[in-house]
Amino acid sequence: MSKIFRSRAPLRLGLAGGGTDVSPYSDIYGGAILNATISLFAYVDIEKTDDGKIYFTAKDYEKTEVYKLEDEIDLHGNLNLLKGVYKKIMADFPFKHHGIKITSYVQAPPGSGLGSSSTLVVALIGAFVEMLNLPLGEYDIAHYAYEIERNYLSLAGGKQDQYAATFGGFNYMEFYKDDKTIVNPLRIKPEYVYELEKNIVLFYTSKSRQSANIIKEQVENVKSNNATSIDAMHHIKEQSLMMKEALLKGQLHKIGEIFKFGHLHKQKMASKISNEHLENIYAEAIKNGATGGKISGAGGGGFMIFYCPRTTRYDVIKSLSKFEGKTIPFLFTEHGLTSWTSSFRKGM
Repeated sequence: MSKIFRSRAPLRLGLAGGGTDVSPYSDIYGGAILNATISLFAYVDIEKTDDGKIYFTAKDYEKTEVYKLEDEIDLHGNLNLLKGVYKKIMADFPFKHHGIKITSYVQAPPGSGLGSSSTLVVALIGAFVEMLNLPLGEYDIAHYAYEIERNYLSLAGGKQDQYAATFGGFNYMEFYKDDKTIVNPLRIKPEYVYELEKNIVLFYTSKSRQSANIIKEQVENVKSNNATSIDAMHHIKEQSLMMKEALLKGQLHKIGEIFKFGHLHKQKMASKISNEHLENIYAEAIKNGATGGKISGAGGGGFMIFYCPRTTRYDVIKSLSKFEGKTIPFLFTEHGLTSWTSSFRKGM
């Protein structure tokens, strides 16, 4: 019997506070974010072979790169996350093998604003933890994923995605200097969760974006003490507290206004967070009954979410069909990173 070491980690919706998890803002002022994981996942399979080769395959990209064991693995191209995690694991937890296949699939495109890249890194680490029986807990895995992305691969971004993918569920997260992160799971009544699932419309604008440039501008605004940008981030952090109270108390009628509050302030954090196309989509949703909405992730494209109370979701979805893009169904998930081992007979 052969084995495949599998893992999956959920993508997330950033409901409030997005961007305050990015250094140096979080180091200086402390950041706070409220997010929730959804039923879209990053999947990873690792299979040992004996042909002396290393296979990196991203099924969503339909791309594969193959190296011999003695080859130097470059960290360029679409598969840099797969290759980067493998190289870092081999450096920190070296193990001998005669060949290996690493296969991934993510149910949302990169640049979507749902944390897909970080979620993939978490899933990759989870599969290696399963295969090597590594003694890493939830905080360890999330921080390790952050270290690989931000320091080892020098990718711009914040801290929330790695922790959301690892822990799962609804969480209020706090971020401080010296990489201190506190994850506070929220106990939200099931009927509130069902109401959110009914009322939130998740719309993919079909325009993925490079979040790095937006994040770099946000970072520079803090470093240069840009008062407008920093004040906007203070308000976005305040939004996370407003969202936490509304969810815990069941004051769901306030969600749309909280989204709207955040949308207005987030645009002041960096110049390319929103654009005319996104604002047209936003205006159309509001015109047809949404009480508020937000751009998911760093901005510039990707997904948008709208709060549509009563029966307005149907009118909003219909109205958004005029734009290039699509509405994506989802449910909220309670569980984060999950890993397991699957056995099979070769040739089957």
